[in-house]
Amino acid sequence: MPPGIFIVIALFLVAKLFKISRKLAAGVFCVTLIFYLLCTSLIAEKTMGWLEEMHTPPANVENSGADVIVLLGGGAISQVPDVDGVGALCASPANRLLTAVRLQKLLNVPILISGGQVYSDSGAEAEISARILKSLGVPEEKIITETKSINTAQNARYSAAILREMNFSKPLLVTSAFHMNRAMLNFNLQRFKPIAYPTDFTVAHNPTFHYTKLRPQAEALLLNVTVLQELLRTCVTEVLGI
Repeated sequence: MPPGIFIVIALFLVAKLFKISRKLAAGVFCVTLIFYLLCTSLIAEKTMGWLEEMHTPPANVENSGADVIVLLGGGAISQVPDVDGVGALCASPANRLLTAVRLQKLLNVPILISGGQVYSDSGAEAEISARILKSLGVPEEKIITETKSINTAQNARYSAAILREMNFSKPLLVTSAFHMNRAMLNFNLQRFKPIAYPTDFTVAHNPTFHYTKLRPQAEALLLNVTVLQELLRTCVTEVLGI
């Protein structure tokens, strides 16, 4: 099964090329080796762990002084049945929302939900999230929605405008751990220094070795792709300020 079958085919190609050109065979082998490593949980846990550990939640969030929780969206599905309506959140934003609810009950501060409708057939994130928050017991007056943003830069820009308008000064930023570094950078560009509260972790902080982690897996490749995407997007943000 992919991606293992592609690695086997590539190694077969290396064996054939070795008879024609050793340099070419060596080049294909190196590319295959890199691809193989990116497909292993052993490497994915290291790269994703490094990214997720860039920010850690405050040890005592009750005394952080946060006056609002900013919850960033990450994908929604429209026209699907849910417990109390139509439209549902994807896995990552659902995890983020669960953390935001628990924090809201702990701190008793408003939640600002940031996230619009990215595609014509995707869900209106902030609206779906607001409905779910109400069903989980968050008072309506404690819910603020920002419905225009379709990416992280816009999350920060539009949320910052609302925060200033409503005189909030110390937001607690909730998003997936892998996304937190770029999110913080975007909020810093808007002259806000939120308190980072990463959630939705995907790997353990101190993973242990097991021989099965050397097996190529599509899930491991996806984690590494996510890390590379975040690094590229962070570099673009730092260079272009967007």
